[in-house]
Amino acid sequence: MKPAWTSRRPRLSADGVAVVRRAAGMCLRYPDRALFDRLPLIRAALAETGAHPPVSAVAEFAEHLAGLEPLRAEEHYVAVFDVRNRRSLHLTWWTDGDTRRRGFSLAAIKARYRAHGLTPPGRDELPDYLPVVLEYATLEREDGTELLQEHRAGLELLRFALVKAATPYARLLEAVCGTLPGASPGTPEEAARMARRPIGGGPELVGLDTIGLPSSLPFAITGGLK
Repeated sequence: MKPAWTSRRPRLSADGVAVVRRAAGMCLRYPDRALFDRLPLIRAALAETGAHPPVSAVAEFAEHLAGLEPLRAEEHYVAVFDVRNRRSLHLTWWTDGDTRRRGFSLAAIKARYRAHGLTPPGRDELPDYLPVVLEYATLEREDGTELLQEHRAGLELLRFALVKAATPYARLLEAVCGTLPGASPGTPEEAARMARRPIGGGPELVGLDTIGLPSSLPFAITGGLK
């Protein structure tokens, strides 16, 4: 399914892009009580951003989530993003699978964060976890966009996988991809060609306070800034 705005997408301001990415990243986290408590703030920030398709996509998801019972939301999240279902939120899973190569890719992303004065997440969270990458993309917009674009094929394949699963989480991936340069591929086959590999791959290729939203991820500023 091709998002309606890929050919004629209203231009979002830089701050609007940041709001979409921050809000989408927060909504892609496990739906615990902390996330439910933040939903009113997320929805308010989106409402102030203007009428743009990526904004509307995240707002629709936030409204959907707000109407769910927490236990049902948690069960759905686990079912959707179980890696056995080939819907991983870890970007290097799509490029490297569970191979030694992935360790080098993760280290490279960590080095990227440090180069911009940010302390990567600790052991509980990998640096390629999409909510973490989206947080980075709001703190360092230019390099964050470049990092997302480097993993565009994986993002688009995940988008198609979520559409196929008929889950509202697909709207969040549509929104994220809608903040990136260029049109989204119209089919999974086109997305796979972006990755220069067959769909499914083999055994080694599996597949900000200033903008009105709190930082929910474990980045810490280094180099004298507190």
